[in-house]
Formats: sequence, structure tokens, C-alpha cells
Amino acid sequence: MDTQTLSAHRAVSTGVRMSVHSSKTLKVTMATGHDLLAKAGSMIAYDGYVQFDGAPASLRRSAEEMVSGEGGRLMLCRGDGDLYLADYGGDVLVLHLNGEALSVNGATLLACDASLELTIEPVKGLAKLSGSGLTNLVIRGTGWVALVSRGIPMALDCAERETYVDPDALIAWTTGMDMKARRTVKASALIGRGSGEAFQIGFKGQGFVVVQPSEDTGDRFKIRG
Repeated sequence: MDTQTLSAHRAVSTGVRMSVHSSKTLKVTMATGHDLLAKAGSMIAYDGYVQFDGAPASLRRSAEEMVSGEGGRLMLCRGDGDLYLADYGGDVLVLHLNGEALSVNGATLLACDASLELTIEPVKGLAKLSGSGLTNLVIRGTGWVALVSRGIPMALDCAERETYVDPDALIAWTTGMDMKARRTVKASALIGRGSGEAFQIGFKGQGFVVVQPSEDTGDRFKIRG
């Protein structure tokens, strides 16, 4: 056996809670008292002692559904060892929050520290569509978050000038920025692929948006009637 070739693919120790292996796999260093929430079915391997349970009762069911889809599940991971997660070969992006809040397309959340707060909140600054409000998943606190992108993600700084994003390509954004909706009626057949309607979200302020080179994210927003 060519052990040299295998060595090139071996997971390495990074000394941090979350790290990315070959862009497609999330490695989480588990420790007693530092539980993890992850999308059910995303575990591909682990070493040491790691156990998996249903999401805690304190997590609102609406938040769980936004992450995993209608009827889906989150799992609570606990123990000591190294845990490896992936989501159908998507590229993994790791972020660390330091007392901050991040608004996330729930379908792209792979895992986060269980100590973080997950809530469903209205998307402010956008006009109502079809007479209903738009809601999104907001993650608050200090800890690690891992997102999945269909392709290598790109972060755009919104501080210098207003940035417009196709909502179907949007993964996450810094909360607190000014947001507004724009429709490009005459170019509706040319701009965007998600709905056939040219609808973009504009961001302005101190923060960033993360987009992916794909418009297949599942349900972008939840609609509340």
C-alpha cells in the first residue's frame, strides 16, 4: 500500500475547535461540556467517545425546521474526540462569533456550538412579499459556526458601497446592516435564476455578506402569513 499517498489525506491536528479538511469536511474537536448542534445525518466519522442525541427541548422547533427542512432534525453531539461532518460534498466555511449575531440561510448551517442562541426573526428593511413577512435564522453569542456552500463561497464587504445579492445565492450576513429589496422588472428574464423574477437584496453598513456560486440552497426564507 502507498502509505505516502494516504498520508497526504490524513486529518491533522489544528488546535482549534473547528477546522476544515480539504474544503469539504468539517473537523470538530469535541470535549466534555462543549456540546455541538449539527444537521442530522452529517456525521461521516469520529474517533474517541462521541454520542448523538436529539436536539434539546430548549431549541424551538421552528428553528430546527429552518435548519434541516420540514420534518428534519438536528442532533446534539457530546463527548471527547474528533468528529467529522460533511453535507453532500459542499464546501465548508467556518466562522467564530465573539458576542456577535449572524443571520444565516438555515439550509446552509452544518453545525454550531450548542451554547449559541438560535432564533427565528423577521428580516427587517424588506418590503413584504405576497402579503407575508420574511423570517430568517439568527445565531447569537460567542462560539463556532460551520456553514456549507455549493462551491467556494465569497465574502463581500458592504461598508464602502451598497451591495446587491440574489437571495437564492445568499448564505449569511452580518446583522445590523441596512437592507432593502430591489426588483428589476424589465430585466426579469435575464437576472437571477431562482424564481424567474428579478429580485435582489441590498446591503449597506459595517459588515459582510457571504454568497455561493450556486442558487440551489433549498428554502431561502421562511414565509409567515
